[in-house]
Amino acid sequence: MKYISVDTDKQLVFAHQPHPVIDEDECLIKVVAVGVNRADLLQRYGKYPAPAGESSILGLEACGDIVECGRQVNGWKVGDKVFALVAGGGYSEFVKVKATQLIKLPQNLTYQQGAATAEVFLTAYQSLFTIAQLTAGDKVLIHAGASGVGSAAIQLAKAKKCQVVVTVGSEVKAKACLALGADHVVNYHEEDFVQWAKVHVKNGFDVIVDVVGGDYVNKNIQVAALDGRIVILSMLGGRYSESIDIAKLLMKRITVTASTLRNRDEHYKAKLVNDFSTDFYPLLINGEIKPVIDSTFPWQSADTAHKKMANNENIGKLILEIPSTY
Repeated sequence: MKYISVDTDKQLVFAHQPHPVIDEDECLIKVVAVGVNRADLLQRYGKYPAPAGESSILGLEACGDIVECGRQVNGWKVGDKVFALVAGGGYSEFVKVKATQLIKLPQNLTYQQGAATAEVFLTAYQSLFTIAQLTAGDKVLIHAGASGVGSAAIQLAKAKKCQVVVTVGSEVKAKACLALGADHVVNYHEEDFVQWAKVHVKNGFDVIVDVVGGDYVNKNIQVAALDGRIVILSMLGGRYSESIDIAKLLMKRITVTASTLRNRDEHYKAKLVNDFSTDFYPLLINGEIKPVIDSTFPWQSADTAHKKMANNENIGKLILEIPSTY
Protein backbone atom coordinates (compact mmCIF):
# COMPACT_ATOMS: atom_id res chain seq x y z
CA MET A 1 0.00 0.00 0.00
CA LYS A 2 0.96 3.63 -0.44
CA TYR A 3 1.36 5.87 2.59
CA ILE A 4 2.85 9.21 3.63
CA SER A 5 6.20 8.88 5.38
CA VAL A 6 8.49 11.40 7.07
CA ASP A 7 12.04 11.47 5.70
CA THR A 8 15.24 12.39 7.56
CA ASP A 9 14.68 16.06 6.72
CA LYS A 10 11.18 15.96 8.27
CA GLN A 11 9.60 16.24 4.83
CA LEU A 12 6.44 14.35 3.88
CA VAL A 13 7.10 11.81 1.13
CA PHE A 14 5.21 8.87 -0.34
CA ALA A 15 6.40 5.36 0.45
CA HIS A 16 5.15 1.79 0.06
CA GLN A 17 4.77 -1.15 2.41
CA PRO A 18 2.43 -4.18 2.75
CA HIS A 19 -1.01 -3.31 4.06
CA PRO A 20 -1.64 -4.08 7.75
CA VAL A 21 -2.43 -7.63 8.83
CA ILE A 22 -5.50 -7.58 11.04
CA ASP A 23 -6.05 -9.50 14.28
CA GLU A 24 -9.19 -11.52 14.86
CA ASP A 25 -10.95 -8.60 16.56
CA GLU A 26 -10.01 -6.00 13.95
CA CYS A 27 -11.24 -4.70 10.59
CA LEU A 28 -9.19 -3.45 7.66
CA ILE A 29 -10.38 -0.12 6.29
CA LYS A 30 -9.78 1.22 2.79
CA VAL A 31 -9.19 4.85 3.66
CA VAL A 32 -11.02 7.51 1.65
CA ALA A 33 -10.41 10.54 3.86
CA VAL A 34 -8.28 11.29 6.91
CA GLY A 35 -8.35 14.13 9.42
CA VAL A 36 -5.29 16.25 10.13
CA ASN A 37 -4.48 16.84 13.79
CA ARG A 38 -1.89 18.90 15.60
CA ALA A 39 -0.49 15.63 16.95
CA ASP A 40 0.49 14.80 13.36
CA LEU A 41 2.67 17.90 13.25
CA LEU A 42 4.27 17.04 16.59
CA GLN A 43 4.96 13.46 15.51
CA ARG A 44 6.41 14.65 12.21
CA TYR A 45 9.07 16.60 14.11
CA GLY A 46 9.81 13.85 16.61
CA LYS A 47 7.89 15.31 19.54
CA TYR A 48 4.99 12.87 19.81
CA PRO A 49 5.91 9.28 18.89
CA ALA A 50 3.27 6.63 18.36
CA PRO A 51 2.48 4.46 21.39
CA ALA A 52 4.42 1.21 21.62
CA GLY A 53 3.07 -1.42 19.24
CA GLU A 54 1.08 1.04 17.13
CA SER A 55 1.73 2.13 13.55
CA SER A 56 4.39 4.82 13.21
CA ILE A 57 2.54 6.26 10.19
CA LEU A 58 0.93 9.65 10.82
CA GLY A 59 -2.84 9.97 11.16
CA LEU A 60 -5.15 9.59 14.15
CA GLU A 61 -8.53 9.28 12.45
CA ALA A 62 -9.82 7.91 9.19
CA CYS A 63 -13.00 7.25 7.25
CA GLY A 64 -13.59 4.67 4.55
CA ASP A 65 -14.93 1.23 3.73
CA ILE A 66 -14.39 -2.09 5.50
CA VAL A 67 -12.59 -4.49 3.16
CA GLU A 68 -11.79 -7.28 5.64
CA CYS A 69 -13.10 -8.45 9.02
CA GLY A 70 -11.39 -10.62 11.62
CA ARG A 71 -13.00 -13.93 12.63
CA GLN A 72 -14.16 -12.61 16.01
CA VAL A 73 -15.75 -9.46 14.61
CA ASN A 74 -19.51 -9.20 15.05
CA GLY A 75 -21.84 -6.49 13.80
CA TRP A 76 -19.64 -5.34 10.92
CA LYS A 77 -19.26 -6.59 7.36
CA VAL A 78 -17.24 -5.90 4.25
CA GLY A 79 -18.58 -2.83 2.49
CA ASP A 80 -19.73 -0.98 5.61
CA LYS A 81 -18.87 2.72 5.60
CA VAL A 82 -17.20 3.65 8.88
CA PHE A 83 -15.04 6.22 10.62
CA ALA A 84 -12.72 5.64 13.53
CA LEU A 85 -10.11 6.93 15.91
CA VAL A 86 -6.75 5.20 15.40
CA ALA A 87 -3.51 5.41 17.36
CA GLY A 88 -1.59 5.75 14.09
CA GLY A 89 -1.67 4.79 10.42
CA GLY A 90 -4.31 7.13 9.01
CA TYR A 91 -2.13 8.66 6.29
CA SER A 92 -2.26 5.47 4.23
CA GLU A 93 -4.44 3.58 1.77
CA PHE A 94 -5.35 0.99 4.41
CA VAL A 95 -5.54 1.09 8.19
CA LYS A 96 -6.55 -1.54 10.73
CA VAL A 97 -8.95 -0.73 13.56
CA LYS A 98 -10.36 -2.60 16.53
CA ALA A 99 -13.96 -3.38 15.64
CA THR A 100 -15.15 -1.99 18.98
CA GLN A 101 -13.74 1.41 18.02
CA LEU A 102 -15.61 1.75 14.72
CA ILE A 103 -18.56 4.09 14.22
CA LYS A 104 -20.97 3.71 11.32
CA LEU A 105 -20.87 6.63 8.91
CA PRO A 106 -24.37 8.19 8.90
CA GLN A 107 -25.98 8.39 5.48
CA ASN A 108 -26.18 12.18 5.76
CA LEU A 109 -22.40 12.53 6.13
CA THR A 110 -19.72 12.34 3.46
CA TYR A 111 -16.46 10.44 3.87
CA GLN A 112 -14.77 13.80 4.42
CA GLN A 113 -17.20 14.68 7.21
CA GLY A 114 -16.66 11.26 8.75
CA ALA A 115 -12.92 11.86 8.78
CA ALA A 116 -13.57 15.16 10.57
CA THR A 117 -15.60 13.60 13.35
CA ALA A 118 -13.82 10.94 15.42
CA GLU A 119 -10.87 12.75 16.96
CA VAL A 120 -12.59 16.04 17.75
CA PHE A 121 -15.92 14.74 18.99
CA LEU A 122 -14.46 11.89 21.03
CA THR A 123 -11.86 14.21 22.56
CA ALA A 124 -14.51 16.82 23.31
CA TYR A 125 -16.87 14.18 24.71
CA GLN A 126 -14.13 12.70 26.89
CA SER A 127 -13.22 16.15 28.22
CA LEU A 128 -16.72 17.39 28.91
CA PHE A 129 -18.50 14.24 30.05
CA THR A 130 -16.12 11.38 30.90
CA ILE A 131 -13.75 13.65 32.84
CA ALA A 132 -15.56 16.87 33.75
CA GLN A 133 -19.01 15.28 34.26
CA LEU A 134 -20.76 18.16 32.54
CA THR A 135 -24.42 18.54 33.45
CA ALA A 136 -27.24 20.57 31.95
CA GLY A 137 -27.02 24.26 32.76
CA ASP A 138 -23.31 24.31 33.57
CA LYS A 139 -21.24 27.32 32.56
CA VAL A 140 -18.48 26.24 30.18
CA LEU A 141 -15.33 28.02 28.99
CA ILE A 142 -13.67 26.58 25.87
CA HIS A 143 -10.32 27.93 24.75
CA ALA A 144 -9.50 27.87 21.02
CA GLY A 145 -13.18 27.66 20.23
CA ALA A 146 -12.68 27.62 16.46
CA SER A 147 -10.35 24.62 16.55
CA GLY A 148 -11.59 21.16 15.68
CA VAL A 149 -12.03 20.12 19.32
CA GLY A 150 -13.38 23.54 20.20
CA SER A 151 -16.05 23.46 17.50
CA ALA A 152 -17.12 20.00 18.64
CA ALA A 153 -17.13 20.96 22.32
CA ILE A 154 -19.36 23.98 21.63
CA GLN A 155 -21.96 21.77 19.96
CA LEU A 156 -21.91 19.05 22.62
CA ALA A 157 -22.20 21.54 25.47
CA LYS A 158 -25.03 23.45 23.79
CA ALA A 159 -26.85 20.17 23.14
CA LYS A 160 -26.92 19.81 26.94
CA LYS A 161 -28.30 23.34 27.38
CA CYS A 162 -25.11 24.75 28.87
CA GLN A 163 -23.91 28.35 28.74
CA VAL A 164 -20.81 28.40 26.51
CA VAL A 165 -18.10 31.05 26.34
CA VAL A 166 -15.10 30.60 24.04
CA THR A 167 -11.82 32.36 23.39
CA VAL A 168 -10.53 32.97 19.85
CA GLY A 169 -7.91 35.04 18.06
CA SER A 170 -9.86 36.72 15.27
CA GLU A 171 -13.22 38.19 14.35
CA VAL A 172 -13.74 35.55 11.66
CA LYS A 173 -13.26 32.79 14.23
CA ALA A 174 -15.56 34.60 16.64
CA LYS A 175 -18.36 34.64 14.07
CA ALA A 176 -17.84 30.94 13.35
CA CYS A 177 -18.17 30.07 17.04
CA LEU A 178 -21.31 32.15 17.45
CA ALA A 179 -22.79 30.37 14.44
CA LEU A 180 -22.15 27.04 16.20
CA GLY A 181 -24.11 28.23 19.22
CA ALA A 182 -21.55 29.82 21.54
CA ASP A 183 -23.22 32.36 23.82
CA HIS A 184 -20.24 34.71 23.93
CA VAL A 185 -16.81 34.96 22.35
CA VAL A 186 -13.75 36.67 23.80
CA ASN A 187 -11.09 37.72 21.29
CA TYR A 188 -7.91 37.40 23.33
CA HIS A 189 -6.15 39.98 21.15
CA GLU A 190 -8.69 42.59 22.23
CA GLU A 191 -9.86 41.55 25.69
CA ASP A 192 -8.61 39.53 28.64
CA PHE A 193 -10.98 36.66 29.36
CA VAL A 194 -10.30 36.89 33.12
CA GLN A 195 -11.43 40.52 33.25
CA TRP A 196 -14.44 39.74 31.07
CA ALA A 197 -15.47 36.84 33.31
CA LYS A 198 -15.21 38.93 36.47
CA VAL A 199 -17.96 41.14 35.07
CA HIS A 200 -20.14 38.67 33.18
CA VAL A 201 -19.67 35.28 34.90
CA LYS A 202 -19.13 36.39 38.47
CA ASN A 203 -19.58 32.92 40.01
CA GLY A 204 -17.13 31.41 37.56
CA PHE A 205 -17.15 28.54 35.08
CA ASP A 206 -18.12 25.03 36.12
CA VAL A 207 -16.05 23.44 33.34
CA ILE A 208 -13.03 24.79 31.46
CA VAL A 209 -11.48 23.00 28.46
CA ASP A 210 -7.96 24.26 27.84
CA VAL A 211 -5.54 23.51 25.00
CA VAL A 212 -3.24 26.43 25.81
CA GLY A 213 -1.59 25.61 29.13
CA GLY A 214 1.23 27.96 30.10
CA ASP A 215 -0.01 31.04 31.92
CA TYR A 216 -3.61 30.08 31.14
CA VAL A 217 -3.49 27.59 34.02
CA ASN A 218 -3.53 30.33 36.64
CA LYS A 219 -6.03 32.35 34.64
CA ASN A 220 -8.34 29.35 34.50
CA ILE A 221 -8.09 28.99 38.27
CA GLN A 222 -9.12 32.62 38.65
CA VAL A 223 -12.30 32.17 36.61
CA ALA A 224 -13.27 28.69 37.80
CA ALA A 225 -16.37 28.26 39.92
CA LEU A 226 -16.62 26.51 43.26
CA ASP A 227 -16.03 22.80 42.54
CA GLY A 228 -14.95 23.80 39.03
CA ARG A 229 -13.33 21.24 36.73
CA ILE A 230 -10.44 22.23 34.48
CA VAL A 231 -9.39 19.80 31.72
CA ILE A 232 -6.03 20.45 30.04
CA LEU A 233 -5.59 18.82 26.63
CA SER A 234 -2.52 20.50 25.19
CA MET A 235 0.14 23.15 25.82
CA LEU A 236 0.09 25.51 22.87
CA GLY A 237 0.98 28.35 25.26
CA GLY A 238 3.88 26.58 26.90
CA ARG A 239 4.87 23.54 28.92
CA TYR A 240 5.30 25.30 32.24
CA SER A 241 3.07 27.48 34.37
CA GLU A 242 4.72 29.43 37.15
CA SER A 243 3.38 30.27 40.61
CA ILE A 244 0.22 28.16 40.61
CA ASP A 245 -2.18 29.61 43.17
CA ILE A 246 -2.70 26.59 45.41
CA ALA A 247 -4.78 28.65 47.85
CA LYS A 248 -7.41 29.34 45.20
CA LEU A 249 -7.38 25.69 44.14
CA LEU A 250 -8.15 24.73 47.72
CA MET A 251 -10.69 27.45 48.40
CA LYS A 252 -12.62 26.67 45.24
CA ARG A 253 -12.14 22.89 45.51
CA ILE A 254 -11.02 22.89 41.86
CA THR A 255 -10.22 19.66 40.03
CA VAL A 256 -7.47 19.93 37.41
CA THR A 257 -7.13 17.01 34.99
CA ALA A 258 -4.62 16.64 32.18
CA SER A 259 -5.53 14.13 29.51
CA THR A 260 -4.56 12.69 26.15
CA LEU A 261 -6.56 10.16 24.17
CA ARG A 262 -4.08 8.55 21.79
CA ASN A 263 -2.28 6.41 24.37
CA ARG A 264 -5.42 5.17 26.13
CA ASP A 265 -5.91 1.40 26.01
CA GLU A 266 -8.35 -0.27 23.64
CA HIS A 267 -10.92 -0.97 26.36
CA TYR A 268 -11.04 2.71 27.36
CA LYS A 269 -11.46 3.75 23.72
CA ALA A 270 -14.13 1.13 23.11
CA LYS A 271 -16.13 2.39 26.09
CA LEU A 272 -15.66 5.99 24.98
CA VAL A 273 -16.93 5.18 21.49
CA ASN A 274 -19.90 3.31 22.94
CA ASP A 275 -20.78 6.09 25.40
CA PHE A 276 -20.49 8.81 22.75
CA SER A 277 -22.58 6.78 20.32
CA THR A 278 -25.27 6.21 22.94
CA ASP A 279 -25.44 9.87 23.92
CA PHE A 280 -24.86 11.72 20.66
CA TYR A 281 -24.98 9.45 17.58
CA PRO A 282 -28.69 10.23 17.04
CA LEU A 283 -27.74 13.93 16.90
CA LEU A 284 -25.18 13.19 14.19
CA ILE A 285 -27.87 11.42 12.18
CA ASN A 286 -30.38 14.25 12.45
CA GLY A 287 -27.77 16.95 11.88
CA GLU A 288 -28.13 18.63 15.27
CA ILE A 289 -24.38 18.24 15.68
CA LYS A 290 -21.99 18.05 12.75
CA PRO A 291 -18.29 18.24 12.01
CA VAL A 292 -16.88 21.57 10.88
CA ILE A 293 -14.50 21.38 7.91
CA ASP A 294 -12.22 24.26 7.02
CA SER A 295 -10.56 22.77 3.93
CA THR A 296 -9.96 19.52 2.09
CA PHE A 297 -6.74 18.67 0.27
CA PRO A 298 -5.56 15.81 -1.93
CA TRP A 299 -3.12 13.84 0.18
CA GLN A 300 -0.33 14.97 -2.13
CA SER A 301 -0.83 18.39 -0.48
CA ALA A 302 -0.52 17.15 3.10
CA ASP A 303 2.35 19.57 3.72
CA THR A 304 0.12 22.51 2.78
CA ALA A 305 -2.47 21.32 5.27
CA HIS A 306 0.21 21.00 7.96
CA LYS A 307 1.41 24.55 7.32
CA LYS A 308 -2.13 25.90 7.54
CA MET A 309 -2.62 24.20 10.91
CA ALA A 310 0.78 25.32 12.19
CA ASN A 311 -0.19 28.91 11.38
CA ASN A 312 -3.54 28.56 13.21
CA GLU A 313 -5.38 29.56 10.04
CA ASN A 314 -8.09 26.90 10.12
CA ILE A 315 -11.62 27.06 11.48
CA GLY A 316 -12.57 23.46 12.14
CA LYS A 317 -10.93 20.45 10.51
CA LEU A 318 -8.43 20.00 7.71
CA ILE A 319 -9.01 16.85 5.66
CA LEU A 320 -6.83 14.81 3.29
CA GLU A 321 -8.52 12.89 0.48
CA ILE A 322 -6.99 9.62 -0.67
CA PRO A 323 -7.77 8.50 -4.23
CA SER A 324 -9.08 5.00 -4.74
CA THR A 325 -6.62 2.52 -6.26
CA TYR A 326 -8.33 -0.57 -4.88
